[in-house]
Amino acid sequence: MRKLLGALATTCALAVAPAEAQQAAATYDEALARRVGADDYGMRSYVLVVLKTGPTRVPDGPERDEMFRGHFANMKRLSQDGKLVLAGPFDGVDGWRGLFVFAVNDIEEARQLAASDPVLAKGEMVAEYHKYYGSAALMLVREIHEKLAKKRF
Repeated sequence: MRKLLGALATTCALAVAPAEAQQAAATYDEALARRVGADDYGMRSYVLVVLKTGPTRVPDGPERDEMFRGHFANMKRLSQDGKLVLAGPFDGVDGWRGLFVFAVNDIEEARQLAASDPVLAKGEMVAEYHKYYGSAALMLVREIHEKLAKKRF
């Protein structure tokens, strides 16, 4: 967890490096900043959700397959709604399965969004919630990703 949070903090530090301050003022895009909800530093609030192995492993087979189809469909829906800005798996070797980054200000709203995911509803995974302050550029990940992906989930 410390490694993950350290990497995220480094990203934040790079985003507001003093040496870039004059250049940032010259390239500032007010309309884009407003669109992504950026503050004066180009940052915004999120909720980071760490997904961990839960108490109820769904056995291999049709039910598990359906649960994961629902998991991917749910992530797609939340992303299209502008709520889920980043998601992905971890290697899972230590019980850490993946992450969500929600573009919301409070943990309660993130809990409500995460509760719609079948892997959490079935107990396959459990969620740990943390407030995160990071670059508002994360709001553009979906838009850019769609230009890079040849295949879709």
